[in-house]
Amino acid sequence: MLCWRIAIAMVFDMPTNPRRYITVAGPLVCVIALTLTSMSHARELYRYRNDEGVTVVDWRVPAEYASKGYEVLNEEGLVIEVVPRALTDEERLDAVVAEKVTAEAQAERERLRERDESLLRRYSSVADIEAARARSLRDLQIRVSILKSNRRSLRQRVENSQARVAEAERAGNPLPARELEQIERLKAEILATERAIDDRQTEIETVTAHYQEDIERFQQLLDVVELRRNLEKPQDATTAPR
Repeated sequence: MLCWRIAIAMVFDMPTNPRRYITVAGPLVCVIALTLTSMSHARELYRYRNDEGVTVVDWRVPAEYASKGYEVLNEEGLVIEVVPRALTDEERLDAVVAEKVTAEAQAERERLRERDESLLRRYSSVADIEAARARSLRDLQIRVSILKSNRRSLRQRVENSQARVAEAERAGNPLPARELEQIERLKAEILATERAIDDRQTEIETVTAHYQEDIERFQQLLDVVELRRNLEKPQDATTAPR
């Protein structure tokens, strides 16, 4: 999972070779390295993972990482192509494996494209996603509250029936079969209600995680667009390295 709140710092390897590094802070530390000298020649960004497991977005993919597979991003940060990893010699001889790798790359590209387009179509800001999350969680929490209220009511009915059975037993009367049957039925309903509560709690966790992923992905799309816009602005000559 990637988080994309960007902090920009200028680092110069050599006076004639300025490079800009963008550090991305989040659950996983990611680095977006952007080579300014290639800006005027490239309209697409490339996202890959380096040897340290760090996700990098750059105007090009170094040769040593290209064979491991990468993603191509358009000007809006959307994935427009997923390039699969290079096949091993053995895999090249296996047409089934080669076809599977290609199909998986195409499926991943479509999944990412559809997800990104859906996010941009449904939301205009991170605040919109947070509001949608609040509505969804509120509905689920209301259901949980209703289920818990029903469980309390069922437990109370069980206690009432058990009290009547105990009273009949103390009086030496035959145990009321109807009450005994009702106790068993109510206990079964309580178990079913508790399972429903657990299911809703799990759903709350799933929905929370889903919206968090949407927020992080949407922020990434915004950051890539903003980053490209900033990098394509003419550089102030007074800030050039000496």
